[in-house]
Amino acid sequence: MTRRGDRPLRQGFRTASDGASAVEFALIAPVFLLLVFGAIAYGLYFGAAHSVQQLAADAARAAVAGLSDPERDALARRFIAANGDSYVLIRGALLDIDTVPGTADPDQFIVRLTYDASHLPIWNLYAPLPLPGERTITFSSTIRHGGV
Repeated sequence: MTRRGDRPLRQGFRTASDGASAVEFALIAPVFLLLVFGAIAYGLYFGAAHSVQQLAADAARAAVAGLSDPERDALARRFIAANGDSYVLIRGALLDIDTVPGTADPDQFIVRLTYDASHLPIWNLYAPLPLPGERTITFSSTIRHGGV
């Protein structure tokens, strides 16, 4: 290898750049992959959480049509049974619904959904990846009787 005529190119250990890209990639790749997989994992978890929240709100809206608390409960449960599987990242069989008349305000009706998110693929990712602490997602939505 020559440069500028016939003078031989002398490279010492400190000035050699052969393989520098491979070394840099080896140093940066694990951190980069950890960030990418972390973003994917939290994206899936937050997507499922958003679906549970939206499903609770939609079930509460469906329950507004009921004239009594048992009728509101039946409407909310029917809505969840019919539409639970159609929400993103949600399996209807893993949803648990709890409806309660408002305790602080008797004119309120609360629909509370609990979802077992342990089936999401994020729990099988690389162990050092910091994952959400809870495998259960819970959201509630409150409506007023008669839609008032």
